[in-house]
Amino acid sequence: MRSKRLAGMLGALALLLAMAAPARAQAPQTPITIGFGMALTGGLAPNGKAALLAMQIWEEDVNAHGGLLGRPVKLVYYDDQSNPATVPGLYTKLLDVDKVDLVVSGYATNMVAPAMPVIMQHKRTFLGLLGLSVNSEFNYPNYFSIAPTGGAKPKQSFSKGFFEVAMAQSPKPRTLAIVGADAEFPRNAIEGARELAKEAGLKIVYDRTYPPSTADFTPIVRAIQATNPDLVFVASYPPDSVGMIRAAHEVGLKAKLFGGGMVGLQATAIKTQLGPLLNGIVDFDFWLPVGPYATPEALAFLKRYQAKAPAAGVDALGFYLPPFAYADLQVLQQAVEGTKSLDQQKLADYLRSHTFQTVAGEIKFGPNGEWTEARVMEVQFQNVKGNDVEQFKDPKVEVVLWPPSLKTGEVIYPYTDAKK
Repeated sequence: MRSKRLAGMLGALALLLAMAAPARAQAPQTPITIGFGMALTGGLAPNGKAALLAMQIWEEDVNAHGGLLGRPVKLVYYDDQSNPATVPGLYTKLLDVDKVDLVVSGYATNMVAPAMPVIMQHKRTFLGLLGLSVNSEFNYPNYFSIAPTGGAKPKQSFSKGFFEVAMAQSPKPRTLAIVGADAEFPRNAIEGARELAKEAGLKIVYDRTYPPSTADFTPIVRAIQATNPDLVFVASYPPDSVGMIRAAHEVGLKAKLFGGGMVGLQATAIKTQLGPLLNGIVDFDFWLPVGPYATPEALAFLKRYQAKAPAAGVDALGFYLPPFAYADLQVLQQAVEGTKSLDQQKLADYLRSHTFQTVAGEIKFGPNGEWTEARVMEVQFQNVKGNDVEQFKDPKVEVVLWPPSLKTGEVIYPYTDAKK
């Protein structure tokens, strides 16, 4: 009798253990957290919100394939309000309170730079999203730039195309006006432009910055016009770019080339807002569906992004920032998988020594954390008609002027004629 009761108890115990085993196996894994700030409001929000959607698509993709190191991934992010002053506090919270496993930057030089002291204090590996030569100020060995500026002189690489196009014209331009906001990105861009102007033998007849809070650009454009420059190089963020272009049309700016470092003209909402006012402007761009950029992987990603964009209320086309935001996390993913670790130094060593395949192309980092080879395009807006988005989908109205390997048309020169 006793043996029967014992057998029954053992059987019941075995059944309980058998039922508990699957429950243990299905217990949720603690996610790997990736923290960052992002411009979801303020002047940089049109690009920042598009970047966030791209990163969320990456999160979906990775989790659909089992996560990282057998664990799901979770993005932890806060709105930096396009305000550099908010950034140190956000990253302190991410690292000390949220205790995220990994960190990446928000969008733009002005937001990457103020995060750096916090990152360095915590000895974290850090990927910077479209930061222009941020590490030239810090020389932090574990910083890696996700931006197609690069080489030994990243500041110059940003505007190289503008000056290459300008100096190929006949007669050659002789004078240059430089203007930009008194902030991190414009300062770096302007420094690079000055170097290239010196190499080209250009005389700088106007070289000034304006407060980031500036709203009326008409007096600035009038002051530039008074110096009668051949070239006008502008380093500006989206609200300033729009204001500067409207002022140029109001004043009737006469120049042979105008643009160069205007952020915002790559965003679909700003393109459709300005419409024909864009005609003639020569500006940088980082990604368009042309030539070797239009890989099957990149186009498949954009198809998914564009399907989600209307509901998310973000950039309809996603050509500028989303490929790099997705690539940012692809690089991080490949480093984690390659090292099978979240150890910060192992990740940094891996990032320094490997080449990464991404939707934005192949990425390899040099000793300064910049790309070993810059891939910045110079484009000119031509024949923009009206304000509809369709004309920007197949970017025939954005003629690639430089580099020669991607060239899709000829420059209309001077700007005064091209804007008609």
